[in-house]
Amino acid sequence: MTTLRVRCLWLAAAIACVALTGCTSLLPSSKKEITSEWRSYDDAVKSLSGMEPYKTTRQDVHREGLDPHLNASIIVLHFGDVLQRFSAAAALIKPEGVDHGIRDCLHAGKQCNGYAISVKKLDSDRVGNFWLDSLNFKRETLTTGWGVDALLVFVDDQLVYQLIGGQPRINEYEVIRNPLGPLQGWSAMVTPSIR
Repeated sequence: MTTLRVRCLWLAAAIACVALTGCTSLLPSSKKEITSEWRSYDDAVKSLSGMEPYKTTRQDVHREGLDPHLNASIIVLHFGDVLQRFSAAAALIKPEGVDHGIRDCLHAGKQCNGYAISVKKLDSDRVGNFWLDSLNFKRETLTTGWGVDALLVFVDDQLVYQLIGGQPRINEYEVIRNPLGPLQGWSAMVTPSIR
């Protein structure tokens, strides 16, 4: 009888501890990132800014870890893709207002291609009340991180243009409320589909 009492006390203490702490450490979390050497937005911009048009070659870019055959964050763009990113008509009508590298790309035709680079590192944590979250009444998610986007344009194997942008800081907060809690999703499972 004594061991049963001790077990009950331990169980009651554990339940009280969980109830008092709010159990936020028990809520799910996730991490989403495209593999890269960069640890931050500033690190990515510094690395990409070191690639100078008309001085950097495609092999230099690959040595920096930006080889599309080895890095999933890179999309290879053919000449048509590059054209879609710029107003080719405006460049031809008023060429003095267009960057020198883009003009060279337009004149090079199919010898012009590019790399579209997109890297994001995101951490998502469910925050808020454990019981409301577990019973599906209210789910709060905090997503933080950063993202960088870059465009590198080549004529043959010479870098002629670069463009760098992105989000230095991502901080998103999402709340999903379900007034019926765990019953909220049951209607979809119970209701037969109408064809």
